Amino acid sequence: MSSPSLSQIGLFGLAVMGQNLALNIADKGFSIAVCNRSPDKVDHTVARAKEEKVKGELVGFHDVKTFVSRLAKPRAVIILVQAGKPVDAVIAQLSEFMEEGDLIIDGGNEWFTNTQRRAEELKSKKLLYMGMGVSGGEVRHTRSTGWWLAVARNVSIGVLTVLFVCMSLFPFLFV
Repeated sequence: MSSPSLSQIGLFGLAVMGQNLALNIADKGFSIAVCNRSPDKVDHTVARAKEEKVKGELVGFHDVKTFVSRLAKPRAVIILVQAGKPVDAVIAQLSEFMEEGDLIIDGGNEWFTNTQRRAEELKSKKLLYMGMGVSGGEVRHTRSTGWWLAVARNVSIGVLTVLFVCMSLFPFLFV
């Protein structure tokens, strides 16, 4: 299930929104690694990428450690899981294997005070954290997705490029 090359970005959380966003990113020609707590969702997403013949590489991983290790540095992982405690649980899993300067992007449209709290908590690990609201629901991944970003000033231009190419609108706020 792994690939010898490193992916440009990762996505954890493969319900409808996560799958479609991962396929959108891959179809724009970017390489993306995906992971989920349910291995069958990983396998299904990888199969969809092959069936739909996306332009970029989409590779799936069943464990968080391998998933994180297969991302190009500085690493960037979008998480699309249910708001609240599940976000905190995924952040804890990811941050165990991430390094200084790596970025976690919460795509769950979380309440801003939670985003601020998490960003502050991750500072001690020297990790970056960014909030991102995603709109588009079950719209087919080839259509653009509407996103809203709160961007940390030192986020990699490579990450912003991936996000910009996949967006229909690009409103953002530097914090």
